Amino acid sequence: MTLGAKRSALAAMAALAAAMSAVPAAAQDASEPGLELLYRSVIKLGPAIEVGETARGMRRIIPIIGGTFEGPEMKGEILPMGWDWQLDRSDGCTELVADYFLRTDDGVVINVVNSGAACMPGADGTPPPPVRTSPVFEAPLGKYEWLSKGGYIGTLGFDPTLEEPEVVITVYRAN
Repeated sequence: MTLGAKRSALAAMAALAAAMSAVPAAAQDASEPGLELLYRSVIKLGPAIEVGETARGMRRIIPIIGGTFEGPEMKGEILPMGWDWQLDRSDGCTELVADYFLRTDDGVVINVVNSGAACMPGADGTPPPPVRTSPVFEAPLGKYEWLSKGGYIGTLGFDPTLEEPEVVITVYRAN
């Protein structure tokens, strides 16, 4: 990092600290957050595209070819124009970075970038940890702009009753 970049970063942190100190303590409440259901989605997947071995590990692309989502405040479809960029790591886990688009039932398009890691069972047979993801939303200004300002956690799993290659992602908003 150059000296100029370090100075810029320090100035930005100082400005943030000054802004936070101007906010009353009651507004900075650091209580433990709870989780509220945002939506449950069923995402349809296309055939994997093997990219090959890279310096970081084995790469593949999983096309996202559609799906649906529904929750208390929003519902709609997953547009057929996304992908999951995966990396198999040497520790038996796969990094997941999915980039896709929601279209709400009232026509608003929202970008989602959802990252996480899926790990294999342990060598001793211990079950793998549950898959948790960190979705980030970019919504246009207006009705859904609140999505761009919150913190979210997702769960990723499979529904054995589904016949096509699909994943189920349930997203929760921290309150």
